[in-house]
Amino acid sequence: MVKVLWTDGSASPNPGPGGFAVIENSKPVVLGSEKKSTNIRMEGKAMIAAIKYADGEPCEIHSDSEFWINVVTKWAAGWMRNGWKKKTGEIANLDIVQELYQLYLDNPVELVWVRGHVGTADNELADEWANKARQGAKI
Repeated sequence: MVKVLWTDGSASPNPGPGGFAVIENSKPVVLGSEKKSTNIRMEGKAMIAAIKYADGEPCEIHSDSEFWINVVTKWAAGWMRNGWKKKTGEIANLDIVQELYQLYLDNPVELVWVRGHVGTADNELADEWANKARQGAKI
């Protein structure tokens, strides 16, 4: 059976306190935070947390972060071949890029992009819980 997970990240102000959430069956299953972060970092951390939560089981991760889906499915392989460098310089958030890419390679993961903030219930719930996590909420 494939786990269907929804992820989102938040930072406010950006940069500032950040939080992320992983949702399964319309309930938060993982929350996390950083005292100083960005939306992009939190989105990546949410995907990492989702893959770890799936614990090797096949999973489908729904995210409104087109950036991170592109990082993993289009760009990271080339960056790795080039010694983790881009033609234009350093890779931002390299720690997250490397961890997420390796987890993606090592696990049965499908990434699904969803448009954010258009009323998709579990995407909205992931956003809500990412904001709660940023404010200190725990499961």
